[in-house]
Amino acid sequence: MTTDEQPERRGCIVRVGPEPIDSATLTESVSSERCGAVILFLGTVRDHSAGKEGVTHLEYEVYEDVVEAKIREIVEEATKDWDIEQVAVVHRTGVVQVGESSVAVAVGSAHRDAAFVAGRYIIDELKARVPIWKKEHWPGGAEWVREDLQHRHK
Repeated sequence: MTTDEQPERRGCIVRVGPEPIDSATLTESVSSERCGAVILFLGTVRDHSAGKEGVTHLEYEVYEDVVEAKIREIVEEATKDWDIEQVAVVHRTGVVQVGESSVAVAVGSAHRDAAFVAGRYIIDELKARVPIWKKEHWPGGAEWVREDLQHRHK
């Protein structure tokens, strides 16, 4: 490689499906010798929501092709605005139990600021723009909810 050539970015990994999220593998997928910073955001299922205690699990439904394309669009925006090397985004479908991760965003970058800001942008935009339906289950009931962010950052 000549000094004028820049190594290619390794790209973007987007996965939507029922498989559990392996945070170690995800972190490794965005790591390289070019990255001085790797961040990982995990969104996990909690036992309460909007005043309802005792949430037992969540259920996610998506149109996989539409969701993956929309996530890729958001990642492309992030790569234009921040100097990031690699991004991996995973979102679960189906049933996700309390304590399990339902979404993950990993970003590798030469510098921490770009990794943090890009990661925040990706998860915020995913929550605001990607058509993912979530059903919360608790003893005696269940309800479909849509999470739109009230505060978006760029």
